[in-house]
Amino acid sequence: MSHLFEHNGASGRGYSQPDPIYPVDNLQIPSSLVRSKLPRWPRISEPEMVRHYTWLSNRNFGIDTGFYPLGSCTMKHNPRVNEVIAQLPGIADLHPLQPEHQIQGTLAIFHEMQEMLGICAGMDAVTLQPVAGAQGEFTAIRCFQEYFRSRGELNRTKVIVPDSAHGTNPASASMAGFEIVEIPSQADGRLDLDALRAVVGDDTAAMMITNPSTLGVFEPEIAEAAAIVHDAGGQMYYDGANFNAILGRTSPGIMGFDAVHYNLHKTFSQPHGGGGPGSGPIGVKSHLAEFLPGPIVERREVASGDTLTTVNDEWWYHWQEPAHSIGKVQQWHGNSGAVIRSWAFYRRYGKDLKTMSEHAVLNANYLRHVIMKEAEEKGVSHVFCDGAPVDVVKHEFTLSLAPLKEQKGLGAMDVAKGLLDKGYMAPTVYFPLIVPECMMIEPTETESKEVLDEFARKFIEVLQEDADVLHNAPVTTKVRRVDEVYAARNLVLSYPFDE
Repeated sequence: MSHLFEHNGASGRGYSQPDPIYPVDNLQIPSSLVRSKLPRWPRISEPEMVRHYTWLSNRNFGIDTGFYPLGSCTMKHNPRVNEVIAQLPGIADLHPLQPEHQIQGTLAIFHEMQEMLGICAGMDAVTLQPVAGAQGEFTAIRCFQEYFRSRGELNRTKVIVPDSAHGTNPASASMAGFEIVEIPSQADGRLDLDALRAVVGDDTAAMMITNPSTLGVFEPEIAEAAAIVHDAGGQMYYDGANFNAILGRTSPGIMGFDAVHYNLHKTFSQPHGGGGPGSGPIGVKSHLAEFLPGPIVERREVASGDTLTTVNDEWWYHWQEPAHSIGKVQQWHGNSGAVIRSWAFYRRYGKDLKTMSEHAVLNANYLRHVIMKEAEEKGVSHVFCDGAPVDVVKHEFTLSLAPLKEQKGLGAMDVAKGLLDKGYMAPTVYFPLIVPECMMIEPTETESKEVLDEFARKFIEVLQEDADVLHNAPVTTKVRRVDEVYAARNLVLSYPFDE
C-alpha cells in the first residue's frame, strides 16, 4: 500500500518552481490569512509522487485497460488527439475573464459547437454552460418554468416521466419544484400512449423521456406522444443520454421535442467516470431561447471599416446574454476543456457520426445475439431472459437474471462481481428498475467483433459458476467485494491523519 501522506519527515519543500516575476519581499500578508502551522502535505520527491499515482492507477479499471460495457453510459474510446488540442497553450492557458479580442479562437470553437449541436438535434439555440447531464436536465426544466411564468401559466405544476426513465429525470424536475407523475410502460418496454393520455391536462408542464429508452428500445410512436403533450399545452424534454444511438439517423427536433441535453462525455467522447468531468449542454427550440443561461457565444460579420479585431477579418465572436436568462447554472462558461475535446472529436469524425451510431446499434445487437446463441449451446439459456422482448434493440440491451436468482440464489450483483474476475468492468446492474435482477449492457461502437465474442464467452462462463464461487467474487482484484451500502453512508474523503 502507498504511504504518500506518511512522508512528512523530509525538511524543506518537495517541489520547485520558477522565481516570481514580481518581487515579493515587501508583500504583506494579513495575519488572518497566515497558517498557524504547516499544512499536512507530504514532502516527497517527484519519483515518489509518480510511484504513488502509478500505484493508484494499477488498482483502477478504465476504458484504457479493458472492455467497459457499462449500460446507459457509453464508455467508449477517447481519442488522444482530443487531449493534445485541449492542452494547446492558446486554449488551456486562457482565463475566463480575458477580453473577447484575446480569445477569438476559443469563442469560435464554442460558437461552432453551439451550431453543430443545434443542427444535429434539430434545435434552434444551444448553451454550453451545464457541466453534467443532470445539470442540463435541470437547466432545461428551469427554462420551461420561466417560459410558463412569462405566459402566466402558473397552473402547470406536473412533469410526466415513464417508469423506464433515468432517475435524474424526476430528480431534476423535483428540484425545480414540480410534481412528478410516473406512467407505466407496456409489456415490451415501450411507452403506453393510453397511460399518457390519462394523465395530461392543464397542469402538465412537460414530459421527460429518452429515445431509445433505457431498455435500448426505440419509441416508434414518439411523435404521437409529443402531439398529446403539446395539445395539452406542455413541453417535451429529450434526455440525451442515449443520443449515441440515433445521431445522424434522426433527431429530437424531428420527434417533436422542445429541449434536449447532450452528454458530451458520452456521445462526443469526452472522458468521464468517477463523477466527472462532464459536460451537459442543452439545446432548445426558438420559443425557449431567450431563457437560456448565459452568456452564449454569438457571431456577427465584421463590417467595412470596423476595427473590432485583427484576428479575423470576416467574423467577430462575442458573449451575449439571452433577453430573459434564468441566470448562470455553472461558474464561468461551463467545462471548457470538455467542450474543446468534444469539438476536436466532432471536427475529426463529423462526416462519420452517422456511421458511429450505426456501429453502436450493430454492436449491441450482435453482442445480444452472440450471448443468446452461446447460452443455448452451453445449456444455460434458462437462467436469464431478455429485459425487453423486441427483435431489434438500439445501442444497449437489458437481461433479466431473475431466473438465476430463483434457481441458484444468485443475483445480478453476483454475476457482475464474477465478470470482474474475468477481467471486465461489470455492466450496469439493477437499472432500469422495471427489469427484475437487471443487467444493462452497452458495448459502444468502438469495440471490435473479437472483443464482443470473447466477452460473450466469459459471460456464459460466469453463469456456469457454482453459487459459492460467485458469492465470494471477486477474488482476483486488488480489492475484494466491499460493503457498498456502508461505503455510501460512511464516506471517507480525506486522509485520516493522527492528530
